[in-house]
Amino acid sequence: MKKKLTKKQKKYLKITIAFGLAIIVVSVGLAVAKKIIERKRMDLRTYVVRAEQYQNVIEIAGTVCAAQEQALQALGDGTVLKVAVKKGDKVKKGDLILQLDSTEQEYNLAKLDYEMASTKVSGSKKEYELQEKQRLSLLRKIEDRSVKATFDGFIADLDVDVGDSLEAKDKVGTLVNTDYLTAEVEVTETDVAKLNVNQKVLFSFPAYNGIVEGRVISWPQIGTVTSRGSTVVNAKIRIDDYPAQILPNYSFTGKIEITEPETNLIVERYAIGYEDGNSFVVTTDGKRIEVKVRPYNAEFVKILEGLSGGEELKAQSTPKTSGWNKNGGERSGAPGGGARGRMGAPMGMPPM
Repeated sequence: MKKKLTKKQKKYLKITIAFGLAIIVVSVGLAVAKKIIERKRMDLRTYVVRAEQYQNVIEIAGTVCAAQEQALQALGDGTVLKVAVKKGDKVKKGDLILQLDSTEQEYNLAKLDYEMASTKVSGSKKEYELQEKQRLSLLRKIEDRSVKATFDGFIADLDVDVGDSLEAKDKVGTLVNTDYLTAEVEVTETDVAKLNVNQKVLFSFPAYNGIVEGRVISWPQIGTVTSRGSTVVNAKIRIDDYPAQILPNYSFTGKIEITEPETNLIVERYAIGYEDGNSFVVTTDGKRIEVKVRPYNAEFVKILEGLSGGEELKAQSTPKTSGWNKNGGERSGAPGGGARGRMGAPMGMPPM
């Protein structure tokens, strides 16, 4: 037989049931209130359609060099007899820059000429042929007593005076041709396949407030291992038109454009609603617009059709409060508008 509850037990049971029902009612009320609050917040939340430029580039850095450069240096020991130019002068190929004392070399040539005259009369043919070769050697030694321009250009630097005593290979100045500038930049092995001759290169110089344009002209068919242990190819770049503020050996940062920059319209994914397999947005003035979108990154979608940019849209869903999305990845913030990584690829799916 079932044991009957006492009055005290019945009273306790009623209180327990009432308390449980109260908890349920309060929980339901809180859930409903939370939804109402979230709905109100969502009604207040808006998102603006913005334009972001996608850049598919290889980032580079380095220094520029003159088109041609000649180190002005003596090929032998001697005293400077003449300095024919000064710093900043323009010169032509073959122009004399400085002359060393060549008295000894000229004496040796004159002496040989005297000996050759005798040999031609009374000496052997073989001896005369050897003297002719010796004469050519002496003429080259006399030529080496002068420093001449090997191309058209201007004297960028010169530090020598008449009477100075020089030793072989002493550098006294620099001749440059700045008809154009060049640079060699490191390109990682993973990016080399993306290079093309005449690819546009955009330079930024600390010395110049603006962008200078150049082009890729060549790269070797062999890689180089750097001190860091990475493999690179040294691509050569040329700048034909540049401002006067830019001089040889100035530093730069830059970008090799793999493709032309592309502008994408993007908006937070919470602004997109879905109904019957179609996507739509609602503007703040209540206008509903059918749109076509595709994923851009974890938080944004790319607008393919329906919007032109600048529209302010009502939220159609609420962001999760967690810092991780449902796919297990950390939520990213708004795109930054510039190049993404070395190749400029934005996070998530690339724009099509």
